Amino acid sequence: MKQFILCSIFFIATLTINAQPQVADKVVAVMGGKIILQSDVQSQYMEYVAENAATPETKCKVLEDLLYQKLLLLQAEKDSTLTVSDAQVEAELEKRLNYYVNQFGSKDKFEAFYGKTIQQFKDELRGDVKDILLAQQMRGKVTEGITVSPEEVRKYFEAIPADSIPFINSQVEIAEVVKMPIISDEEKNVAKQKIEQLHARVLKGESIGNLAILYSDDPGSAKNGGLYKGVKRGEFVPEFEKRAYSLNDGEISEVFETQYGFHFMQVVHRHGDLVDIRHILITPKVTEEDMAQAKRALDSIYKAVTRDSLSFSEAAARFSDDKNTKYSGGVIINPQTGLTRWDMDQLGQIDPTISFTINTMKIGDVSAPVFYNTPDAKQAYRIIKLNNITKPHKANLVDDYQQIQAAALAKKESRTISEWINHKLREGIYVKIDADYQSCHFQNNWLNP
Repeated sequence: MKQFILCSIFFIATLTINAQPQVADKVVAVMGGKIILQSDVQSQYMEYVAENAATPETKCKVLEDLLYQKLLLLQAEKDSTLTVSDAQVEAELEKRLNYYVNQFGSKDKFEAFYGKTIQQFKDELRGDVKDILLAQQMRGKVTEGITVSPEEVRKYFEAIPADSIPFINSQVEIAEVVKMPIISDEEKNVAKQKIEQLHARVLKGESIGNLAILYSDDPGSAKNGGLYKGVKRGEFVPEFEKRAYSLNDGEISEVFETQYGFHFMQVVHRHGDLVDIRHILITPKVTEEDMAQAKRALDSIYKAVTRDSLSFSEAAARFSDDKNTKYSGGVIINPQTGLTRWDMDQLGQIDPTISFTINTMKIGDVSAPVFYNTPDAKQAYRIIKLNNITKPHKANLVDDYQQIQAAALAKKESRTISEWINHKLREGIYVKIDADYQSCHFQNNWLNP
């Protein structure tokens, strides 16, 4: 049921290639004015074969996906309504690199293995990630509004030959209640005094960019002098956005507080609905006592839940500090599928702490408080409930409706995408493919538009 659509940057393959001697490269395809290198095909091929069996056509499929991504990017660059800001790129880089750092156990181990810093990897991948986010926006525009009815799902499943119905691995549904540490007033005062001192220095004429490089705690902008370009509404928390859109070019805000700490900013330039800003962030430090208090608070919630004086979903709604799960009963959505189920093997790779915790649990069990690092690298504690676990089985409409629905939707979107691709190719976009790939059996008319 898994489509061969590679819509993300493949860090494992990229990092592996960066750690190995480089081989001679060449251009294997041109889409409009954009080129595809042999190394691009090889890196994504390595990512694919790491999880799937390769066939003689695998590299052809990889090249076709790259051609599709370049076509999306070409169209996105022509569409003035689609934009990607520095903040979005940084958030995506942070999320993906945090995942791989977690696999190594620490940032130091990751950097030692590859011989490069996190920042060096970010700088190398930043342009690729921006292109991919733009292409994803364009794909969303092409497939916007497509849905499948229950009848379409049923027909899709019944059309699968009996010997081709997929085998579903053991899967779990899990929920969480998260407690973040409450930072002490003392640490808040230390941070506030520091930001006010920096604010005063800028008002006296020092460069906010230089001070951001030296002192800002924002990993997404400090190295660039606190600069975020092309910020649009909805990308930052309301307190930050309020200042960004209330200042004129060159103006400096007062000191203000958000969930991340204390800031002040300078608007560099506003162009339409977009704004370029520089800012400095000072984050109060989390102490051991702050962490201990968070654990004690969560332990009280755990006891109330296990004594049946409080339901888990109510505990999540009332007490969880994770805004993504607190109003859904604490249920953790699989970001790769958008569904509530997780393959056990996949869960172990993405979040080893959960996999280890639920290893001996039964359906309905709730774990004691467990320490973990959040996706944005903050320290926290959480309790985990095992809502459901399935045994390996052949897919069926009763147990696996969500997955079958997703597959039916993907197939319908794929048809729409193919129609869009071939329509664009007929408009006369220049496409050239190297002789080594001329014998490929592509799904779309890249060779003869």
